[in-house]
Amino acid sequence: MATSKRNYRQEYDSYQGTDKQKKNRAKRNAARRTMVKEGRAAKGDGNDVDHKKPISKGGTNGKSNLRVVNGDKNKSFSRNSDRSVKRNSPKK
Repeated sequence: MATSKRNYRQEYDSYQGTDKQKKNRAKRNAARRTMVKEGRAAKGDGNDVDHKKPISKGGTNGKSNLRVVNGDKNKSFSRNSDRSVKRNSPKK
């Protein structure tokens, strides 16, 4: 099965580079810094900072909305076509 090369430039221009996604990325980075300061996450630990209520669904970076989870588990949520989380429970 032949696969085509991923066009990162097009992906950035059409999605990752939009103002909305830049703001969301800044929020995710701020959440990570908060957890690192608290000692709940560390660089290279393989964990992700998860928002219990996703930012795309109106969640915040408040400490009560953040948790540290395994990176594989955090990336296993069902996604919409715009890559936002359908629901905050892993795929079965």
